[in-house]
Amino acid sequence: MVILALDTTTRGGSCALTRGDVLVLEQQGEPERPQAARLPDDLMRLLTHAGAALADVDVFAVATGPGSFTGLRIGIAAMQGLAFAGGKPLVGISALDALASTTHHPPSTAHQPPPTTHAWIDAWRGEVYAATYLDGHEVEPPVVARPADLLREVGERRRLRTESVFIGNGAVTYRELILSTLGRLATIAEPAAPPLAAAIAGLAFEEAQAGRLAPPHAIMPVYVRRTYAELAREREKR
Repeated sequence: MVILALDTTTRGGSCALTRGDVLVLEQQGEPERPQAARLPDDLMRLLTHAGAALADVDVFAVATGPGSFTGLRIGIAAMQGLAFAGGKPLVGISALDALASTTHHPPSTAHQPPPTTHAWIDAWRGEVYAATYLDGHEVEPPVVARPADLLREVGERRRLRTESVFIGNGAVTYRELILSTLGRLATIAEPAAPPLAAAIAGLAFEEAQAGRLAPPHAIMPVYVRRTYAELAREREKR
């Protein structure tokens, strides 16, 4: 199964080609150039360098957000056009899920519980899009919030004595705040803001293997609207 994946949630973005669960090639975009000016040329260049043709692609995959509104619209529209033209399915993948999937931790034990992964995407205006994962599973749904509010909640869980790993360009932007607030229980992933196209392709492969394939028109951008305060109020009502 050949999968062509695209991420436009950040200014640079990336694209990747995989065969099954094996990465053939991943390339990052040029952040200095608008994505509208780079697509679909970036994808065609990737295929050429990978020695593949557009007709070889079985499944298309694209990041659905959260991230740059303009970038999401451009990326999804580009992949919808290619999928429609080829009569192929298009899989939408959360950028936060993709970020979390790039972190690799040693197996947990009774004495060493697994770290909690915090995927943060810079939402500008002093906020981040965030979701929390444990053992690869989402345990806190995506929200948009101020980093200090999120870190305050993480700090209240320090009694659990579990490590918190932060990843994403939001973790890069707020690195000093994270480390100064949480101290030794916090680490920043390395790389902190990896390209996501290969991870998107990997998650799309799992979706395809499970038969969860959607027609191109069904893929929509995901704009996280729920705030940290809204979720906090819901918890209080439980």
